[in-house]
Parts: sequence; C-alpha cells; structure tokens
Amino acid sequence: MIDNITNNIKEQAIFESIITVGKALDLKVVAEGIETEEQRQFLAKSLCDELQGFYFSKPLESSIFENKYLGTAE
Repeated sequence: MIDNITNNIKEQAIFESIITVGKALDLKVVAEGIETEEQRQFLAKSLCDELQGFYFSKPLESSIFENKYLGTAE
C-alpha cells in the first residue's frame, strides 16, 4: 500500500488517518517500507514518528546493527 502513497489521494488519506489515530492514542507511529524520498517527505510532513525501510538501509544482521549504531557488539 505504501507504494502509491505519493500519487494516490485515497491512500494518503488512509495514512494520515492512521497517524492521527495513533497520535490521539498517545502511540509512537512507525512507518515501515519507505523506499523513496517522496514517501519519506510525505510521512515526515504527516508527523509520523519513525520511518524505516530500504531508503535508509538494507536489512542488517543484529550484530552489525548493534556495532554500527549502538557500539555494543563485539
């Protein structure tokens, strides 16, 4: 569904509604599957709390992630 978010007004309305409901429930809203700058911009503008997907990084082994981002793996 996130594939058409930048050019489908109905999907944009769905995402904005989900984000609004999450915020109203005091939840952290996380979008997964971000693959383009346009998707990132739309979701950031919609106040999504966290974004993840191939746009930022390919999947990593947990030890590589921990070492790279947390500095905890050996």
